[in-house]
Amino acid sequence: MTTNKINILVVDDELLIRNIINHHLSGIGYNVIEAEDGADAWSILQTKEFQFDAIILDRNMPNMNGLELLNKVKADTTLQTIPVIMQTASNEKHQVLEGLQSGCYYYLTKPFEKDLLLSIVKAATDDHIAHRTLQDELKNQNQSLILLDSGRFSFRSLNEAKILTTLLAAACPEPDKVAMGLSEMLINAIEHGNLGISYKEKSQLIEDEKWKEEIERRLTLDEYSKLKASAVFERKENEISILISDQGKGFDWQQYLEMSPERSQDSHGRGIAMANMLSFNSIEYQGTGSEVLVKINTTT
Repeated sequence: MTTNKINILVVDDELLIRNIINHHLSGIGYNVIEAEDGADAWSILQTKEFQFDAIILDRNMPNMNGLELLNKVKADTTLQTIPVIMQTASNEKHQVLEGLQSGCYYYLTKPFEKDLLLSIVKAATDDHIAHRTLQDELKNQNQSLILLDSGRFSFRSLNEAKILTTLLAAACPEPDKVAMGLSEMLINAIEHGNLGISYKEKSQLIEDEKWKEEIERRLTLDEYSKLKASAVFERKENEISILISDQGKGFDWQQYLEMSPERSQDSHGRGIAMANMLSFNSIEYQGTGSEVLVKINTTT
């Protein structure tokens, strides 16, 4: 497992913990910058010297604790998209939920194993890099897309979902925020909907670094070759609605609309809740979950 010099900020008042994390991450190519407390970390973040792809943050520290720093990061428009991984000696649900509600979607409970650390860091940085890539592509989108009133689009592959994400997001206000959630919904329609990849299967595929490979493999099989998902875009007076449909059997969507402490250390499973909190004004799953209607307000 290697990286292309992804920058990680490690914030912990215990030198030993910082050394362990640095050893594990730098050993496979991450660029690790250390801070001894929240105040030190905030100073580093304010210099803008590094473009961080994740922050590993201890909850209990002097000067400025982890939750205080988290709130400052999420309130800063230039930093708020950086994923924060909270590490704590307590796995009590109310503490985890407090962090989740403040915008921390990744957790590590001390003492943590090396494999879990690497898995969580990879999940967080992969999500962030994908979001940055969408942002870059949105900058190249034609401004005339804001004139789009309605349209129906079909897609079946990850690449087609990516193209459609940037196209539809560019037609919406705050396209960066919309793109993050829309990408999640379109990918879900392919992997979980049409291709039937379960939550457990995806966990194993991510661990084996074969997720994209398995999607490409299934797309070539006869049973999936004719399945397509669709997105119907409609602009109304005060809102935009996008109805996303797949040809799968659906799933138990209720448990994914909000962040769950039980999934805070998983390598995936937080995308729908993040989209619900950050990207859309509402998400409405219909029937068994093979259709989802997202809405974006267009009034200021």
